[in-house]
Amino acid sequence: MNGRAKKRLLVTGLSGFVGKHLKLRLQQADAGWELIAPPGKYDLTQPETLAAWCASRPDAVLHLAGQTFVPESFHNPHHTFDVNLLGTLNLLQALKAGGFDGTFLYVSSGDIYGQVAETNLPIREDLLPKPRNPYAVSKYSAETLCLQWSYVEPWRILVARPFNHIGAGQSDSFVISSLARQLVQIARGKQEPLVRVGDVDVTRDFLDVRDVVEAYLHLLEHGRTSEVYNVCSGHELRIRDLILQLANLAGVEVELAQDPERFRPSEQRRVVGSTEKLQAETNWKPCISITETLQSVLADWQEREK
Repeated sequence: MNGRAKKRLLVTGLSGFVGKHLKLRLQQADAGWELIAPPGKYDLTQPETLAAWCASRPDAVLHLAGQTFVPESFHNPHHTFDVNLLGTLNLLQALKAGGFDGTFLYVSSGDIYGQVAETNLPIREDLLPKPRNPYAVSKYSAETLCLQWSYVEPWRILVARPFNHIGAGQSDSFVISSLARQLVQIARGKQEPLVRVGDVDVTRDFLDVRDVVEAYLHLLEHGRTSEVYNVCSGHELRIRDLILQLANLAGVEVELAQDPERFRPSEQRRVVGSTEKLQAETNWKPCISITETLQSVLADWQEREK
């Protein structure tokens, strides 16, 4: 920062997967941001718990917190909307009441695009979203709310739409993390060399969580107000290929067994996003190879499974 004082950053969801990696990044000398810790426990659905924190006059807010598990959104859509949409409204109102006038970055999801024709790949930000689950609807609703505020408030408000991101510390309810855990167990003789999978011939756009964090920091510095940005790698990877690469890195041979319960109806066959806008406007670019990412996920599970 060349001797300049660090700017103050309020982050919701700091205890989550991405939040933990963000916290590690902000501890580095060149980060340029000072975290504002909440004065106590907070709940996005209870506005009174946000007031004192939001009155601390941060220079910027990174809104990561939310209900992010898609199956849970079908099971309890009311709670999902309470947290993701009304919780975001509560946060915006608390910040306004506290005199906030800085940058607000809302983290939405690439899931809001829904089913996308292959003719529309790679997915660009101007593609009309067609969300297919309550989680995606709640995220699209909340980002629309944020953009509406950007038109009437003197803040700098922007939206990030991250695609699949992976890395150390992720829950095994996500496909790559689950596979890595199974492979570690197989390597240690705790599981037969059989991995139960769904449709492994679909492709997805995976980005290392550390690159995701860098993208958010670049957006806080350089993103334009009232704009939406995909956060992705710009490359599609087949799940089958990732499993084989993971197995090779783990030093095991496995058999893939298709499990009908793991198949999703009408699943998107190919997913790849365009990162052109993000790179052009912020000078961000992904720096971590998929091999390095997979190695970090395996190493994490080797440590967790001790």
